[in-house]
Amino acid sequence: MNNNTHKTDRALFLTSLKYFAYTVMLMFSAPVVIYQAFKNQGHPWYWPVLIFGIILAIAAIIMGFYSLKVIMKSFFGPKK
Repeated sequence: MNNNTHKTDRALFLTSLKYFAYTVMLMFSAPVVIYQAFKNQGHPWYWPVLIFGIILAIAAIIMGFYSLKVIMKSFFGPKK
């Protein structure tokens, strides 16, 4: 029998699911905000809304990678 088996860290796994939920919210809200900005190009708030949408999109990408990192850590343990 192999004694080096890892069990999933449940608390860390639930944290990673929470981060995935944030990622999904950002993945849906960023395109909506960017679409609204492009739909109202003549409005004085065009540039601030567009920049905010781009920041949300970048945050969605970063949160996606971070949540993947946390879920991998919960499955396989920390780096040795």
